Amino acid sequence: MKSRYAAVLSLSLLGLSGLSLADDDIGPDQAIKLVEAGTIKSFDELNEAVLALHPGATVEETELELEYGRYVYQVELRTGTPSEEWDVALDAATGEVLADRRDD
Repeated sequence: MKSRYAAVLSLSLLGLSGLSLADDDIGPDQAIKLVEAGTIKSFDELNEAVLALHPGATVEETELELEYGRYVYQVELRTGTPSEEWDVALDAATGEVLADRRDD
């Protein structure tokens, strides 16, 4: 009975850890440590890359997340006239554009 209970508990914990790897928000303190360690690019570099995709846009909101073992920098942009919103996702380690979608 104990071994069955241990197996169920282990599977439950394994499932929960998989969920946490799927989409974890990274706090400011941890993000700074990642930049200082060279794990991810600086936020200035990442913002420059995003703004190069949409010149003249304004950064509205940013988030750093751990998604499936990859640090992803999520940015919401607003462009000028006519006003449009864009959601851009970059690989925070390489700067690779993962998504660039107009927000309807």
